[in-house]
Amino acid sequence: MKALIVMALLAAAPMQAADPLHFSSGPSRVALIELYTSEGCSSCPPADQWLGELKDKPGLWKEYVPVEFHVNYWDGLGWKDRLSSRAFTSREYAYASAWGSRSVYTPCFVRNGSEWRPLWGGPGAGAAGQSGLLSLDMTGDGSCRVLFTPGGAPGDKAAYTVHVALLGGGISSKVTAGENGGETLRHEFVVIGLEEKLLSAEAAGGPVGATVTIPKPAVTDTKRRALAAWVTRGDELVPLQATGGWLP
Repeated sequence: MKALIVMALLAAAPMQAADPLHFSSGPSRVALIELYTSEGCSSCPPADQWLGELKDKPGLWKEYVPVEFHVNYWDGLGWKDRLSSRAFTSREYAYASAWGSRSVYTPCFVRNGSEWRPLWGGPGAGAAGQSGLLSLDMTGDGSCRVLFTPGGAPGDKAAYTVHVALLGGGISSKVTAGENGGETLRHEFVVIGLEEKLLSAEAAGGPVGATVTIPKPAVTDTKRRALAAWVTRGDELVPLQATGGWLP
């Protein structure tokens, strides 16, 4: 009888639902670190390596959220970056325009919407301040539920947009042409899918929220994946709050 009970329990174990994933920023501002890069740029591998090393740092997800956008304007030099996107190039140009520039470059670091260099301080340095609470819960049906409680003055009628990025890590590329020809490049926190959605009020004076479909990956050869989310006012670029975490 005991053996039958044990076998029944073992058979039932796989049917039990896994604990739902919950990511939360906390009330203090979490820095969004963006890297604009390309496999066709010989100056980019050291920047890629620096960003990749953040996966082993204690401040990951709680003090800063790193994301790597691959641009496509180096693709004409003999090597087409399979991780690149015209949309990501447009995003970098939008930043350049906001900074009063007509040109873009790689590697380009952006921290909380401003041009930045790692030598200027740690990725989470100076990010203190009450920026609101951002949380994300996986719903188990290929989507996630996002809630944002603004940290501004009560009665703020601002429209908020959430950006949800699927990130790929452990990505390896053997480059056979272009400036990095002959090199094997490795990447972490690569944006392989991105969705945006306007947040709506849950209740008067309460948080704003939305259900967002998890982006489909543009590439599948990833050893690990994560989800990153950040909130902006309307269609602005500067993030107000960010959160994220590893996916199983």
